Amino acid sequence: MQSSHTFTTGSAVFDEYNLVSAAGLVPVLELGEQAGLSDLIDTHVDLASTRVASGAANPVGKLTSIIGGMLTGADSIDDVDTIRAGGTPILFDQVYAPSTLGIFLREFTYGHSLQLGAVLRRHLIGLAARTPLLPGIEDRAFLDIDSLLRPVYGHQKQGASYGHAKIAGRALLRKGLSPLVTTLSTANSAPLVAEMRLRAGKTGSGRGAASQLRSAISTARACGATGKIMVRGDSAFGNKAVIGAAVAAGIEFSVVMTRNPRITRAMESIDEQEWTPVHYPGAVTDPDTGELISDAEVAETSYTAFSGRHKVTARLVVRRVKDANHPDALFPIWRYHPFFTNCDLPTVDADITHRKHAIVETVFADLIDGPLAHIPSGRFGANSAWVLCAAIAYNLLRAAGTLAGGRHAAARGATLRRHLVNVPARFARPARKPVLHLPAHWPRQADWTTLWDNVIDYEPPQAA
Repeated sequence: MQSSHTFTTGSAVFDEYNLVSAAGLVPVLELGEQAGLSDLIDTHVDLASTRVASGAANPVGKLTSIIGGMLTGADSIDDVDTIRAGGTPILFDQVYAPSTLGIFLREFTYGHSLQLGAVLRRHLIGLAARTPLLPGIEDRAFLDIDSLLRPVYGHQKQGASYGHAKIAGRALLRKGLSPLVTTLSTANSAPLVAEMRLRAGKTGSGRGAASQLRSAISTARACGATGKIMVRGDSAFGNKAVIGAAVAAGIEFSVVMTRNPRITRAMESIDEQEWTPVHYPGAVTDPDTGELISDAEVAETSYTAFSGRHKVTARLVVRRVKDANHPDALFPIWRYHPFFTNCDLPTVDADITHRKHAIVETVFADLIDGPLAHIPSGRFGANSAWVLCAAIAYNLLRAAGTLAGGRHAAARGATLRRHLVNVPARFARPARKPVLHLPAHWPRQADWTTLWDNVIDYEPPQAA
């Protein structure tokens, strides 16, 4: 493809005031309003005392400006400035400059971030009521809890400290901040962020997990989870606090247990005949016998964890795989991976369901590829507010993809931004009627129009 014109240095001019770089913000932010975003912020976020006069004024306009910038791909405070370009300030009220937004974020304390956490929860409930975000939630819902370490490099970052991370299979210490995230999903839906909380980098992965789980259970039930709920987690969450919270709430748990002598004895008690091959993607069927040939096998036994009033007796499901470090061994050498669960699924199904806990990593990938590419501020409270805005933007973008339909219901955040949000348009008002002129032959025109119609034509149900 080559240019069909001869341009000069004066051929490019930034002078179009009616050009909008992200026309998809109109239906997406309108969807957020239909789920009550502004009302929730106005109700729950109250920054009474401020360091800068008027720094905390109008939290609704400032937080929605940050969320709008994140929807377009902003990963720092300065990047939010794109929403002030061209005709975007004509389409929206209360569009703020990055300097104003930075002052506003620095007014947040940890307590104020808890207020914004309430907005996240209630807005998710509103989105679930407004859109079919969680199909099948009435049958079974999954809560996946995990943490990640986001690296920071400044010397003045509050809360930044060295925590354990694993990169390319190698464990190392890395300076950063550690968000704790709980996602909500069903067997047929993409995961949504139900809870998110920023912590210091050196904080243990499981710290605060039990309280976050209790809150996430309430959110899941408010979203329509009237059936079974299962919480899944790795070994950092296989402790008496998390399991106790799950048992007290009457939900299922499926968590990895840290190896200890008692668990080792329980695994050794499993008879060799009880191991069953698991149908993973790499498994094949023997053409002669019809049996499954797999390098992974599962079995289970009963196990009692903890002691005293925290005692819990449930199933210890063990998956074993052949050790790749010894491919030519005369006898198989196995590596064992136990997890503790009280679900009623068959052994093989319990193992496959537990391994789908990895779905939380797709949320991390989306957030890191977007708003959490950087932790922008030196103040811990500001960064706490930033990660919560990122969670709200993530859920809102996921809801927009659901209304657009097709593969957008489970698409990556970058795909949703490219196909649905960052669509250029020219804004016009013939006869004072607002019109967005979008590119002819846009490849995602049908999906974008579906989203537009589902949002703009929406009529809220009338109260009886």
